[in-house]
Amino acid sequence: MKDVVIIGAGKIGGAIALMLADSGSYRVTVADRSAEQLAELPPHPSVSALLLDIADETALQAALEGRFAVLSAAPFHATGRIARAARATGVHYLDLTEDVATTRQVEALAEGAGTAFIPQCGLAPGFISIVAHDLTERFDTLDSVRMRVGALPQYPSNALNYNLTWSTDGLINEYIEPCEAVVEGRLVSVPALEEREEFSLDGVAYEAFNTSGGLGTLARTLEGRVRTLNYRTIRYPGHQAIVKALLNDLDLRNRRDVLKDLLEHALPATMQDVVVIFVTVCGWRDGRYLQETYASKVYAGIVAGRRMSAIQITTAAGIATVLDLLAEGRIRASGFLRQEEISLADVLANRFGRVYDADANRLRQAG
Repeated sequence: MKDVVIIGAGKIGGAIALMLADSGSYRVTVADRSAEQLAELPPHPSVSALLLDIADETALQAALEGRFAVLSAAPFHATGRIARAARATGVHYLDLTEDVATTRQVEALAEGAGTAFIPQCGLAPGFISIVAHDLTERFDTLDSVRMRVGALPQYPSNALNYNLTWSTDGLINEYIEPCEAVVEGRLVSVPALEEREEFSLDGVAYEAFNTSGGLGTLARTLEGRVRTLNYRTIRYPGHQAIVKALLNDLDLRNRRDVLKDLLEHALPATMQDVVVIFVTVCGWRDGRYLQETYASKVYAGIVAGRRMSAIQITTAAGIATVLDLLAEGRIRASGFLRQEEISLADVLANRFGRVYDADANRLRQAG
């Protein structure tokens, strides 16, 4: 069994811990500065809790010494400190961040490292980049790559058509920070919440718009090879207009603490959610202009004997799969590793990654 540390005992950190421990291959220590959060961890003989303030560099490094890997499920602004501790102690580092600046810090730390530094191991960025890159490999020449992901309530019942399903800080960050895209072959920055579009999937209407961080490193990987590349978050129609009013008309983009308080007290959380994944790639193969599409919906369900939301399942499975592939020697174990370097076939064949299988999910839904 391999010893790993998870920083962050929230809903995602707890889900990761239970998935890994239940596999029988990992002993997991979950560290957090909140005793209350640690007390809510699902009980398991292979999961232990550690009260830790990561601002204490000495204590953080002591917690990582001798471990196989550290997995950050902490807020994006804390991951740089964790990555530095991983480099100092020589353990593998994985995180879930969608923050572009944080990922660049991790890449700099990984220079010359003898262990792996693998950021953005969740759903988006993460699995979405693995899917998109796999589709691009089926073309001789690329034209466009369009990546769409949304974590949505199954039963929306408010004007925003939304329930909180994951980190409020992460949600606000992706609604405010600039977004990367490739436009006419060049990597550019585009504003969040713009370029709204509508589409339908399985008879359900959605809207999608720019949000920050979802592309991960894929924009840099494909720059110069593709004419159009963009990432947009999926919501039910009407959501974007209200969020823009909150951020712009009420100036809550400059009062994030007020916005966070408002969202957390006005929008209930839900375990009845669905994750929608929709990737479309167009290009030329054998002289013909063709399209390849990956579409999947993942619903809440029972994983490792415990009911988990769809966003818990898809996020936790992403980082658990990458950790498993690292432990099995199926991915590079040193330096900075981009998500798009990981094989989609390896992910879908993995015991954790099977939750993403589009065909299996369709069968489960039909049944």
